[in-house]
Amino acid sequence: MSLKFYYDFMSQPARAVYVFLKVNSINYELKRVNLGKFEQKTEEFMKINPMGQVPVIDDNGFILRESVGILRYLCREKNVPDHWYPKESKAQAKVDEFIEWQHLGLRLPCGFYFRLQWLEPKITGKPPKESDLKRFKALMLSSCDTMENIWLNNNKKFLFGDHLTIADLLAVMELEQTKLCGYNPREGRPRLTAYMDSVKSETSPHYDEANKIIDKLAAMSKL
Repeated sequence: MSLKFYYDFMSQPARAVYVFLKVNSINYELKRVNLGKFEQKTEEFMKINPMGQVPVIDDNGFILRESVGILRYLCREKNVPDHWYPKESKAQAKVDEFIEWQHLGLRLPCGFYFRLQWLEPKITGKPPKESDLKRFKALMLSSCDTMENIWLNNNKKFLFGDHLTIADLLAVMELEQTKLCGYNPREGRPRLTAYMDSVKSETSPHYDEANKIIDKLAAMSKL
């Protein structure tokens, strides 16, 4: 039985896992969970993930929920190159260092700004509270600046050298999500621009496949 992958491309972490699976030619069965139709809250799916979130994998009956745990598990259990999540202790610790930071340092500010500015108004029909929007936009800008000035201030192609890690996939998908808010994280950030271009090029064509719906909705928002 192949790996079952529960996903929706509106989910940043799900896109990261999807690209990882595709680039590494891991056999899997796609199980779309339509977030727009709240399928993540159905009784059927809540049996798989009581938290009502994607992504989720089912590897021959072993169910794993949380994207970081999923990516680490796949690196250990599947035949993938070591650079994705190095076995050497110090190299692995550096990947973990970024992943631990990105939960609050990148995902929270970018994700909350996306929710306030784009998602919640779509669901409720009500505009966001201006003070909240201003606060989370400032946090989002700060997180993008931190990527530019600290994490990418190393003259390397990716976060930790010339090869991708799972940290790179998690990072770029959070950054891509901001396009739905009419924001371009690349603007005025040459290191971040080169970095995102490198990740996209290295994972082509799967990067574009994963972000197709994001690009489409972002274009529609400009009309």
